[in-house]
Amino acid sequence: MTVLVTGLPRSGTSWTGKMLAAGGDLVYVNEPLNPQHPPGRCPGVLRATVTHRFQYICDDNAADWLPAFRDTVALRYRWLSELRANRSPYDLARLLRYGTAFAFGRLTGRRALLDDPFAVLSAGWFAASLGCRVIALVRDPVSFVASWQRLGWTIYFHELLEQPLLVRDHPELLELRALVGSQDRLAKAAALWRATRTILDRTPGVRVTSYESLAADPLTGFRDLYAYAGLPWTPAAERRITRACTGPSRTGTGFAWSGLSRTAYRPMDSRRALDAAARGLSPQDVARVRALTS
Repeated sequence: MTVLVTGLPRSGTSWTGKMLAAGGDLVYVNEPLNPQHPPGRCPGVLRATVTHRFQYICDDNAADWLPAFRDTVALRYRWLSELRANRSPYDLARLLRYGTAFAFGRLTGRRALLDDPFAVLSAGWFAASLGCRVIALVRDPVSFVASWQRLGWTIYFHELLEQPLLVRDHPELLELRALVGSQDRLAKAAALWRATRTILDRTPGVRVTSYESLAADPLTGFRDLYAYAGLPWTPAAERRITRACTGPSRTGTGFAWSGLSRTAYRPMDSRRALDAAARGLSPQDVARVRALTS
């Protein structure tokens, strides 16, 4: 059974995905629905055209997505499609990495693990139509907003509102119209957090998981997620997770893309990572985020 790890960007999906793959039974696939290349727009991994951030997939448009994702979760890599689209040295390195990982995974009976925050609003479809075990990470709203503020990130709500099927199925998103064009990044991040949490809480087949709880006690938390995903909890997995979650970061502090997968995951002491959750926000900002997301 395929595993999907999702949640808003900066909610710990890369970390969680890498820890679930540490047991050696999954092939890690990073953000096939990311509209930016890399890590997205790789037809070898997903032979479909992503047009929006947080692309919405449901039964009404599944004809455009189901065949492509069936190939992805079956670890069928499309070598020629990838080669036609992406030919830089970096792209060729990714082609070899993913192509061989998919082939080896198929031969050894491994399953796919999709780490994709851009699938968060479509999590129900992945559970119902692809049979995925879906784990949705939810970060405390203050920590989430602070992280986005530090990185200078924002959300352009027109990318959600221009998807008619998404608005039809989740009409509460229409409330976001008031923030289209707003320069208030804090308010927009808080509104995105609140809307996403509302949608996840009522989506069947999704295991909503607190990032903070997982970071505070990673061994207990990941042992539980391994059971939920149908993965064996082995001494090797425990050793790898212990090394990755209880030691100092090997790449300094802050956010950094790394590796051919273009993932932000880095080894860290997950418990210490909680200490500076609100860094960069004033007490007034913290109170405002709490009020906007309550």
